[in-house]
Amino acid sequence: MRGLVLDFGGVLAGFGADADLMAGLVDAARRRGVRTAILSNDPGGPAGQRLRDLAGVFVDEVVLSGDVGMAKPDTRIYRLTAARLGLDPGECVFVDDLVANVRGAVASGMVGVHHADAAQAAEEIGILLDSGDARESGGWGSVDGRGPSDRGR
Repeated sequence: MRGLVLDFGGVLAGFGADADLMAGLVDAARRRGVRTAILSNDPGGPAGQRLRDLAGVFVDEVVLSGDVGMAKPDTRIYRLTAARLGLDPGECVFVDDLVANVRGAVASGMVGVHHADAAQAAEEIGILLDSGDARESGGWGSVDGRGPSDRGR
């Protein structure tokens, strides 16, 4: 997989999110050349600027529903996000806390991960993004270099 697309609320911030874990995952992905994006049903406008400002700094692209006139789970918004990353939808992993949005991503051709538990989602994302050397360099799902099986040691 060459792309990682994440919802903001519920995955990167808010109830159920582990911001540090997901930020470490995004950072590790970007260092390995994986293209990254935030895809949010944020209404856009002036209040959306705080999310737009994450483009280039935290992720490669930010797509807000209010800015593009379509919303998840419409398959067109996932295809647009992939295109903005320069990828086909089938090259992208999409992560969201809402099952309907994950299903929309899958219908567009992306691989979907339902974020019900941050650690479990990070482990699944790591498996999907594994380039073959993740185990040697400490894994995807941890900021401290320990993989999921090393936690608690």
